[in-house]
Amino acid sequence: MTTKSDNIPKFAGVDVGSLTTKSVIISNGSIAGYGLIPTGIDTEENGRLALRKALESANLKREDLKYIVATGYGRISAPYANKTVTEITCHARGAYYLHPTTRTIIDMGGQDCKAIRLDKDGNVVDFAMNDKCAAGTGRFLEVMANVFKVKLNDLGSLALRAKEIVPMSSTCTVFAESETVSLLARGEKPENILKGIHHAIANRVSGMFSRVGVESDVFFSGGVAKNIGMRSALEEVLKAKIVAPEYDPQLVGALGAAVLARNYSGKV
Repeated sequence: MTTKSDNIPKFAGVDVGSLTTKSVIISNGSIAGYGLIPTGIDTEENGRLALRKALESANLKREDLKYIVATGYGRISAPYANKTVTEITCHARGAYYLHPTTRTIIDMGGQDCKAIRLDKDGNVVDFAMNDKCAAGTGRFLEVMANVFKVKLNDLGSLALRAKEIVPMSSTCTVFAESETVSLLARGEKPENILKGIHHAIANRVSGMFSRVGVESDVFFSGGVAKNIGMRSALEEVLKAKIVAPEYDPQLVGALGAAVLARNYSGKV
């Protein structure tokens, strides 16, 4: 039997990122379900699998979806989607959806970092992107976690224990790893080194914003947004309060894609 809720349109966004693939389904103005998986070598299959997981979590079937938008670097292989949109636009739309007073976005993912500025309507005014170097990405922090032999999720909390900052002269992954080993051998406290590492990344991100500009509210998305030490370092360097989403910050791009799917569906 069909109920009133069964007739409410459902829309999906799929974000095929370098390290994780995410999918979000929205219905009646709220998130109905989501899926998140590690990205493998088959980007098309990754998108389909993440979408399937989102459908399962929402207790829906593929035919229940009215429109699908794909984004991320793997959007070029998304025949299951009705439309593909750049991740810059999707992250902007997702952040604005979650926090309408967002004017600046810091998106730190597995392999790149983006600085995005929005207008009052959530449209992209300007952006800068670092996708040529691991500095300021999840990959850089993964390497550091291996050096300290701790879990990636523990890096931020350890950095917050620091009593002082040990400056890190390099944000190149290879040189920073070597420098960190030398600092540990010299007897520097791990938490002080970690604070220096987080501040070195924040200073690099600040350089991206020197062109784009910083305007409140500042929204932090991407997997690195889970790192409370990174958020603290960015607040200190950018001298701005940073808002983090209540949902998994990795889902912001997929959520934005789902919101755009809802918008585009009315034009077909």
